[in-house]
Amino acid sequence: MPISRPEQPVFRFAPSPNGLLHLGHALSAILNHDMAAAMGGRFLLRIEDIDRTRCRPEFEAAIFEDLAWLGLDWEEPVRRQSEHLGVYAAALERLKAMGLVYPAVMTRGEIRAAVAAAVAAAEAKGQAWPRDPDGTPLYPGRERGFTPDEQAALLASGRPYAWRLDMGEAVRCAGEPLTWRETGLSQSGEATSIVADPAAWGDVILSRSDAPSSYHLSVVVDDALQGITHVVRGRDLYHATSVHRLLQRLLDLPQPVYHHHRLVLGPDGRKLSKSDSDTGIAAFRAAGHRPADVRAMVLGER
Repeated sequence: MPISRPEQPVFRFAPSPNGLLHLGHALSAILNHDMAAAMGGRFLLRIEDIDRTRCRPEFEAAIFEDLAWLGLDWEEPVRRQSEHLGVYAAALERLKAMGLVYPAVMTRGEIRAAVAAAVAAAEAKGQAWPRDPDGTPLYPGRERGFTPDEQAALLASGRPYAWRLDMGEAVRCAGEPLTWRETGLSQSGEATSIVADPAAWGDVILSRSDAPSSYHLSVVVDDALQGITHVVRGRDLYHATSVHRLLQRLLDLPQPVYHHHRLVLGPDGRKLSKSDSDTGIAAFRAAGHRPADVRAMVLGER
């Protein structure tokens, strides 16, 4: 896929229509919009709706309504991931051809049992089973070493399967250490070079039988195809950038500048969830708040 670098900065806000936007989304959308304006750049809206079991048209309509009420405008047409599944499939096929992915058929129950056994075995040796940055035990990788014939038999078995990245092989294929430019960690906004550690995530899923692409794969492909130069998002995705940089290297995609902003937290100190209706943008609008009030809340202007 030929990718050219745009001549002006390009920012994007990319929500999933699986619930109503909350104040954390408002912060991210406003920052992207305002930073694009300040740099004379473009602001895009992308709908990440690959998960068709949870994404609903009414939530997409609510996204447009909430953002418009906040006074944000974006370029048309809006990119919907569900309309570009072939592009993600092509990227996956490229990784298959490189021998960097493998089919995995373990169910959630089987994974829990295998991980429990692996954790017990490791602890018996005085060791700890590795966990990803979110605290989830790494996938055991039972099918990683299967021969091509064994993989073919697995695919022909009719069992649901996912395509997982062979992280060890992918890191070796990537070669020299990966880094990214980060502008969200210092008050000055100066870019800092961050060393990526994709191996910390283990064999991440790139595609499942019920979802033709994972967030990791689709987001790097979309950012490249849309010419995104600056990715501005919450710090909960900071560590995921390591996986994204790895996929960018493997697929010969350009790397944006990253800016991970603070999270808007609830009264309990946890990050907001779409299930918390009282923190939704629509709830503040219904309560009589003005867009300027929401902007002040999330930007800390008062």
